[in-house]
Amino acid sequence: MDDHKRTEPSRVADDRTSLTGFLQYQRETLAWKCAGLSAEQLRERAVPPSALSLLGLVRHMAEVERSWFRMVVNGEETRAHWPRRTSDHFAEFDVDSADPEEAFRIWEEECARSRATVDAAESLDVTVQWRDEVFSLRYVITHMIEEYSRHNGHADLLRECIDGTTGE
Repeated sequence: MDDHKRTEPSRVADDRTSLTGFLQYQRETLAWKCAGLSAEQLRERAVPPSALSLLGLVRHMAEVERSWFRMVVNGEETRAHWPRRTSDHFAEFDVDSADPEEAFRIWEEECARSRATVDAAESLDVTVQWRDEVFSLRYVITHMIEEYSRHNGHADLLRECIDGTTGE
C-alpha cells in the first residue's frame, strides 16, 4: 500500500479548501486501503462476527455520499443503489456476489456528484432543511469527514486481517 498517493490537505487554506481537502483525503484513503486486492479479498468479512468487508464499506460510502449530498443538500429523490432485501440491515453490506468494479464505479460517480454539489454552493453557510432538521453545507462536509474517518479505521483492521498490510 505504500505506493498509493493521497492528496495532502493544505495546512494554510481557507475553510472550504481545508474541509474539501480533508474529505478528499479520506476518500483517497479508503481507495488506498482497497488497492491491490482481489474480488474475493474485497468481499472478505475478516473480523468475525462483524459483517463488514472492504467492499461493503465502499458500497456503504457510495450510499452515504448519495444520501447526504444528493438527497439532503440537493433535495433529490434518489433510490438506493443496493435495495434492502430485509429491513434489519443495509443491503450494501451484502457482498457475497457483489461486483467490485460496479461498486467502485458507483462510489466514484457519487463522489464526483458530491464534489460538484460542493463546488456549486455559494458558501459553506448554505443551509438546507431535510425532514425536521436544518443542516449547513459545513456540517455535511464535516460529518462526511467523520464518517470516512471512522470507516477508514475499520478498513485498517480489515486490510491487516486480510493480508497483513498496515498503513497510516
